[in-house]
Amino acid sequence: MNKRILLMAALLVMVGGIQAQTKEGGISEKMLSEIAKGNSDAQTNKAIANAVASNSIDDLAKSYASRMPFDTHFSVETPKQSIHNQKSSGRCWMFSGLNVLRSNFAKAHHDSLRVEFSQAYLFFYDQLEKANLMLQGVIDNAKKPIDDIRVQFFFHHPINDGGTFCGVSDLAEKYGLVPMSVMPETYSSDNTSRMARLVSSKLREFGLELRGMVNGGKSAKAIKARKTEMLGAVYRMLVLTLGEPVREFSYAFTDKNGNTVTEAKRYTPKEFYRETVGGAINGTFIMVMNDPRRPYYKTYEVEYDRHTYDGHNWKYLNLPMEDIASLAIASLKDGRKMYSSYDVGKQLDRKRGYLDLDNFDYGSLFGATFGMDKAQRIETFDSGSTHAMTLTAVDLDAQGKPLKWKVENSWGADSGVNGYLIMTHRWFEEYMFRLVVNKEYVPAKMLEQYEQKPIMVMPEDPLFSVDD
Repeated sequence: MNKRILLMAALLVMVGGIQAQTKEGGISEKMLSEIAKGNSDAQTNKAIANAVASNSIDDLAKSYASRMPFDTHFSVETPKQSIHNQKSSGRCWMFSGLNVLRSNFAKAHHDSLRVEFSQAYLFFYDQLEKANLMLQGVIDNAKKPIDDIRVQFFFHHPINDGGTFCGVSDLAEKYGLVPMSVMPETYSSDNTSRMARLVSSKLREFGLELRGMVNGGKSAKAIKARKTEMLGAVYRMLVLTLGEPVREFSYAFTDKNGNTVTEAKRYTPKEFYRETVGGAINGTFIMVMNDPRRPYYKTYEVEYDRHTYDGHNWKYLNLPMEDIASLAIASLKDGRKMYSSYDVGKQLDRKRGYLDLDNFDYGSLFGATFGMDKAQRIETFDSGSTHAMTLTAVDLDAQGKPLKWKVENSWGADSGVNGYLIMTHRWFEEYMFRLVVNKEYVPAKMLEQYEQKPIMVMPEDPLFSVDD
C-alpha cells in the first residue's frame, strides 16, 4: 500500500513538473513538435551538420567569389608609415589617435622627419585618470542606492582599455607625449586583462569605502585626502606593470628610413608635445557619427564618456553616410589621415584583410535570412563601433564617388594587407560609425550644427561602447 502511495506521489510530482515547465510562454510538447517540423529535410541537414561539426563556420560560409584577388589600387592615398601592434589590449583608440598625430607631424615637415609616440606612456595616465573618474563618480553619486543605474555604471566599469579620440586629445594636452624608444611597451601594456582585473577589484573596494565615508558624514576634505591615498595605491600598481612615466629624456629625430637627422635634445613630455604637435588638439576637430536611429544634423553628447574627470565628454554631430564620406574624401585629398571606427568583426576576411558584405553567405549555410538594417542592428545590440583604425586612402570612380577605402590597423604589419584593411564602400556604409576630421575640411553649416546645444545621451546606449 505504501509503495502505491509513493508511486502516485511521484507521478503527481512529475506531472506537476511538466505543467510548471510548459506554462504559458514555455515550450510545450506540441510546440516542440511544431518547431522540429522546420527541420524535416533530414538528409540535407545531416550533411550540413556533419560539415559544421568538423569545420569553422566561416570556412564553410565563405563565398567562392570572395576568394578571388581584389583590387588594391587607390586613387587618393596618404603617405605610408610604420604599422604598430596593440597585441592583447583594447587600446586601438590610442594607436589610431597617435597614428594621426605622427602623420600630421610628418606632413608638417614634408615627410622629412618622423616620430613614433609611446602608447605605454599615455596609457599609464589614461588608467590613472580613469581610476580617479571612477572614484570621484562614486563620491558624486554616493547618496543614490547601490542599485541605481549610475552607481552601477561606475562599479561595473571601474576601469577599461577602451576609449575615443577625445581621450588622446585630453591626455596628450595634459601630460604631454614621449617617443616610443624612451618608454617602450611592457608585458602588461601588451596584455592588459590581468592588470585591469586587479586594479578594477581594488577600485570597487575603494568605491565602497568612499560611499561609506560620504553617507557616514565625513568631511569633503577627509574624503578627498582618502581618495588621494587610494590613487597612490593605484599609481603603484601601474608603475609595477607599466613602468614609471618618463619625466625627462634626450631625443634626436629621424627620417622615414630611420636615419638620425637632428641633434639630440633634452625634453620634458610637455616640451616634446609642443615640438611635435604644437598647440592644443581640442578645438581643431569635430567628431561625426552615423546613427540612423536619431535625427541627422543634430549634436549629441555622451554623459560620463571621458577619460579625465575634468576632460571632455564625447560629443558628435550625427550625419548621413554620404556626408561623412565627403568629409573623409576632402581630408584624404589634402594628405590627412583620420581617426575612424567600425564594427570590424562583421564580414571580415581576416586572412586577406578584406571587408565586403558578400564575404560570407551565412544565410545559405543555415537556411535563414539576416535582414536587419543598420538602425535595427544598433538598437538590438547586434552591431556598434568595436574597433578604431586610421583612415588612410580612398579609391574614387570617374564621378568622384567612393568605391573602396583603406585603413591602417594596429594588429601588426603581418596582418591583413601588410597591416592594412581594405573595405568596399558598401561595407563602409553599413559598418562604419565614427570619424574625427579637422575643422578645415568641414563646411561652415556643419560647424554651426556641431556647436548646437548637445542632446545628452547615456553611456548605456548600444552605440556608445568605447573603441578597443
